[in-house]
Amino acid sequence: MSIQVSLSGLSFCILNSYTKSISYYKNFSFPKKGTPSKVLDTLTHVFNTETVLKQPFKTITVVHENELSTLVPKSLFNEEHLADYLKFNAKILRSDFITYDEISANESVNIYVPYININNYLFENFGEFEFKHFSTIVLENILNLEKNATNTKMYAHICNNHFEIIVVKNGQLQLFNTFEYSTKEDFIYYLLFTAEQLQLNPEAFQLVLLGNVSTENELFKIAYTYVRNVSVLKNNTAYTLNENVDEKCMTNFVLLNSF
Repeated sequence: MSIQVSLSGLSFCILNSYTKSISYYKNFSFPKKGTPSKVLDTLTHVFNTETVLKQPFKTITVVHENELSTLVPKSLFNEEHLADYLKFNAKILRSDFITYDEISANESVNIYVPYININNYLFENFGEFEFKHFSTIVLENILNLEKNATNTKMYAHICNNHFEIIVVKNGQLQLFNTFEYSTKEDFIYYLLFTAEQLQLNPEAFQLVLLGNVSTENELFKIAYTYVRNVSVLKNNTAYTLNENVDEKCMTNFVLLNSF
């Protein structure tokens, strides 16, 4: 089972590793951005009410989705200075628990603040489990897709109220950043501003959208207005969906690639 945790909601996904099929997927969205304690209350309620989540799981992975992260080259990384790296990119508190993921695809380290109250609850109820930052999964998979590339691509990973821009040139990461948005105009502004800063010609570079987006989506349409080459990343997962599973699962790039 994989659980994606954010202040905007929770998503649960269960993989049957024998049949390589997704047997359960459900998203619980909040009407407005909540707090870590609100998220924990919802998580507790879901586990108490969703019968399918009461079964034993071979592995549990928790994916923390927030903007409290930063990348550091592995060659410059020192575990004793986690807060020093992160404080330049995010607002952190002295009491925050800070940890990191290693990204093997480009020899970097992703330093971040997980929702520690969620981790504590799951440990008390399920014992040991794995956890990662959502951007670790996004970066690992995109860098693996681009490892043999000889051109420049911009990826935009779309979530409900934020999106990530990842720019890869000749297989090497050039930029990764997170932007909050509430309108399609916000989205295209940040996208074109990033392209301008990196001197990318909208007539030439390839823009690939992934996550909560489709060719019918307003974000795709406005991107296509200003960028010549726009596409939506095709889902290349080897997993199939059970007939009772919501097809929206296939747009959750992070959870599908968390197993």
